[in-house]
Amino acid sequence: KEMKKFLCVAGALVVMASCNQQIEKTGYINNTKVVSDFKEMKAAQEKWTKRNNEVRAELEGKAKQFQIEVQGYQTIMKSMTASNREKKEKELMTKQQELQREQQQKMQEIQEGSQKEIDSIINKVKDFIESYGEKNGYTYIYGDTETSNILYGKKELDLTDKILKELNGGEVATDSTKTKE
Repeated sequence: KEMKKFLCVAGALVVMASCNQQIEKTGYINNTKVVSDFKEMKAAQEKWTKRNNEVRAELEGKAKQFQIEVQGYQTIMKSMTASNREKKEKELMTKQQELQREQQQKMQEIQEGSQKEIDSIINKVKDFIESYGEKNGYTYIYGDTETSNILYGKKELDLTDKILKELNGGEVATDSTKTKE
């Protein structure tokens, strides 16, 4: 009878101990690689680089036209009356200021537009990783960044390529950023 009691108590202790020791599934990813090798990020970067180049070319064309106008003025300014010279110089200064304002405005639009899209893509990646973690039973998925938050991790816990593959619709990741060796 004492032995039965002992076995029941011992069995209960084993069950309680095993309940308290839940296995936590963890993994990590290289944040920089996931974001930079994500197809949508590459497409966004290409789109904004192209837009930036187009705007710069347009503005350079306007700046060249303005330079030609200034040079034309400089060749005939000596033959102009003082009041006409003053009027033309004010006109040229106003044009120069307008060009500078346009340049600042367009560059700001590009910067804000690209930043908004990049932030949206980063949030999409974060949401995907969270969903991936929940779906696959992870307790934690750590992010490794340029500042090396993870100094060591078993290679089999590195989820970078798995997550990239799913994010990119099954395509294998390209190697723009090497994972730490």
